Parts: sequence; structure tokens; C-alpha cells
Amino acid sequence: MQLRLSMRLLIVSLAAFIATEATAEGFAAQNLSTVATKVGSAIGKGFNHKVDPKRATFQCTDCKGSPIIDFQIGRQNDGTEGRVRSGQTTISQLEQLCQLRNPSCKLSKLEVSPAVGWISNWTAGPVASSTAVILRDGDILTIRSISSDADMARDYAEKAAQAALRHIVGK
Repeated sequence: MQLRLSMRLLIVSLAAFIATEATAEGFAAQNLSTVATKVGSAIGKGFNHKVDPKRATFQCTDCKGSPIIDFQIGRQNDGTEGRVRSGQTTISQLEQLCQLRNPSCKLSKLEVSPAVGWISNWTAGPVASSTAVILRDGDILTIRSISSDADMARDYAEKAAQAALRHIVGK
């Protein structure tokens, strides 16, 4: 009797796990090597890039502000995505956390549906940085844009996030 109950519980748990895994979409592209050319074209002309499956770095030494844009893809299952999606963790709270690291940090929601995301920007001396974070079904894409100009760092991060939405995140 106990064994039968344990087996039923195991089967129900396994079925729930499989159903959860089946509905999890994640990003459309898991290998940055396969989308680097499309993403690079969307960012702009003049960029050189170095790519591997989980990281792509684009640099333009001839562009104003000498931008560097770095994409990293991975997994994050710590519950952040669910808390942001549900509103338990707000953009304002994320901004406060960012400001603890750098008081100049400004953070706002990033429109990347069906994923969730935010974008932050701050300066540190002569360097301006903007970071976009995109989460979908446990997949995380972090896009860091660095430039000598704060507006350019933000513009490139936004362009990169929109390129990621089309070519990495998917619909």
C-alpha cells in the first residue's frame, strides 16, 4: 500500500515536471554563433566581432564613443523572472539595488515580450555603460554596452536588445 502510494506520488510529480518542461520555450536561439551576423547588422556598420556559442562581443574602434557591446547567454533559475513577471519585484526595487552598486544608476523596464527585461545605465569616471537583462523560461541574456558617451552606450544597448528580441529571444 505504501509502495503504491509512493509510486503514484512519483508518477504525478514526474508528469508535472514533464508538463512544465514541455511548456517552457526559452530563447529561440541558444547558440550566439548562429545569429551573430544578423545581430551585428542590426547594431550598425563598422563593428568587428568575436563569437562563441554563449558569448558574442562586438567592437567598433572607428565609431564615435568607441562602443563595445557584449552578449552573454546562460540559464538563471533563481526565481527572478517569476518575481519580475508577477510584480513581486518591481523595476523600482531593481533600480534601488543597482544604485547600491553605483548611485548614478538609472533602470527602466525593457519591452521584450514574451520575455521580461530591464535596462540600466550608469557612469564610472570616463566610461558609460548600459546593461540590458532579458529573461525567458529560465534563459538569461545579458547585453552590456560600453562607450565613452552615456547616450551612445544606452542607444547601442537598446539597439542590441531589439536585435536580440528578433534574432535570439523569439516570439
